[in-house]
Amino acid sequence: MSTPILEVKGLKKYFPIYNGIFRHQTGAVLAVDGIDFSIPQGKVLGMVGESGCGKSTAARAAIRLIEPTEGSIHFMGRSLLDMNSKELKALRKDIQMVFQDPYASLNPRKTIFESIGEALLYHGIVSNRDEQYEHVTAVLHKVGLSSDTINRYPHEFSGGQQQRICIGRAIALKPKLIVCDEAVSALDVSIQAQILNLLMDLKESLNLSYLFISHNLAVIRHIADEVVVLYAGKIVESQETEKLFENPQHTYTKALLASVPQLR
Repeated sequence: MSTPILEVKGLKKYFPIYNGIFRHQTGAVLAVDGIDFSIPQGKVLGMVGESGCGKSTAARAAIRLIEPTEGSIHFMGRSLLDMNSKELKALRKDIQMVFQDPYASLNPRKTIFESIGEALLYHGIVSNRDEQYEHVTAVLHKVGLSSDTINRYPHEFSGGQQQRICIGRAIALKPKLIVCDEAVSALDVSIQAQILNLLMDLKESLNLSYLFISHNLAVIRHIADEVVVLYAGKIVESQETEKLFENPQHTYTKALLASVPQLR
């Protein structure tokens, strides 16, 4: 059996609560409270739960965008928690993230060429402007945008196009794992389907793995190979996607599935 691309054990993230003039800690918010999950190479792990259950915090802690309180995290067999800042920076190109709000995650003062191309120079993927331009153009084609958009600014694009740019920025560095944090929830339903299909096509062509976070069960069912269900910072159920939807075991999972509107 191959090593999981990401393996997380006993992950905790607590946010302290301070009170009084001298700011004494009087408690903590247990945002993520000891969870285990792994992502096989080339697979999609769906993470689902209602707002506030700890999905985004778990994802950010798992890739050290925020520092976890406790636990172990291994990426391709290497411990992320044992890495120093220099090693972690070098690893960043292998783990990318696509955020919920595409416009907010793009710098409004930078062109698409700058947004995608700057990291290519930083990580040494290209060595000069000509290579940078060629690489960015190729990335735009992969995400369904024409090369004449390269010098335009984020506000000149629709929400769906902005998310395509964010996905392009993520794949430009040739990552092995992409974390999608509610990547389609801010888009119209018809555009959601296009973006999901794009993500699936890129997964196959680039051999990517995804940690896909969503509160939308239909989206999770469409894209995920396995699903973990979070409730109050804990994983209450973990199963293959179809098994979970056909035969949920935990009471919370059953309630979550029952809340989905049905056509009659």
